[in-house]
Amino acid sequence: MSAEFELTRNITIGQYLPTGSIVHRLDPRFKLAAFVVLILAIAICNTYVGNVFAIVMCVWLFQVSKIPIHYGISGIKPAIPFIIVLAILQLLFYGGIANGGAVYFEYGFVKITSESIRLVLVSAMRFVEVIFLSSVLTLSTSTTELTHGMERLLGPLQKVKFPVHAFALIITIAIRFVPTFAMEMEKMMKAQASRGADFGTGEWWRIVQRTKDMFPIIIPLFNVALARAEDLILAMEARCYIPGAARTRFAHYTATGKDYVAVGLSVVISVIMLAIPW
Repeated sequence: MSAEFELTRNITIGQYLPTGSIVHRLDPRFKLAAFVVLILAIAICNTYVGNVFAIVMCVWLFQVSKIPIHYGISGIKPAIPFIIVLAILQLLFYGGIANGGAVYFEYGFVKITSESIRLVLVSAMRFVEVIFLSSVLTLSTSTTELTHGMERLLGPLQKVKFPVHAFALIITIAIRFVPTFAMEMEKMMKAQASRGADFGTGEWWRIVQRTKDMFPIIIPLFNVALARAEDLILAMEARCYIPGAARTRFAHYTATGKDYVAVGLSVVISVIMLAIPW
């Protein structure tokens, strides 16, 4: 089988890789808080040097987490077609609405300027940074820790009747199902390829053709997703799960110095990205 069928190799979000690093041992509440701070800084930062600095910090996080960098690079591969399409649209059409910048090419409604080129490069770096950070977060935090951490962080919203526990459970289940669906899709592609279907043989840049090739597995994938969801519902009901019911907590977290240092470090990195005039 071609390596292009190995979808699970390129899905890092939702998988957990225990290495025993200091990042793995952080309190999930503070880990999520640091993650949110860095994501907000990445979304706001629109300079070349600031985003390059963010990528360097993401690579450093992989080193601190003792997670091989190829996990992060593998997570970028599925997003490459989307990044390319978005870059083309931004390059061709953003220049017409952006103010300022040198005009390099103009024909009709197509206008390529220095601002559109900057947007393309910055957006591509942002995608890489978000994928790297998401990979570090999920690879260093188990699903249970993500659920507990998110529930604790959003706890104050319970005062306004926000279903914090249900929201945290939905998000973590969705994240956990990403590698599960990738595995199911991989099985279907291999099964159909063994029957003569054309999967994984075309060039990667033929996005339209490769999208058409995926149509035969969409309905079976939905059927599998519904079956998995039903199994999950039955399992939760068998354990007497009641949405919104009051429940005790098995896991109790106590913040330590390294947790505060992690959040403080994320704030410092964000300030360097945003406040210093590059």
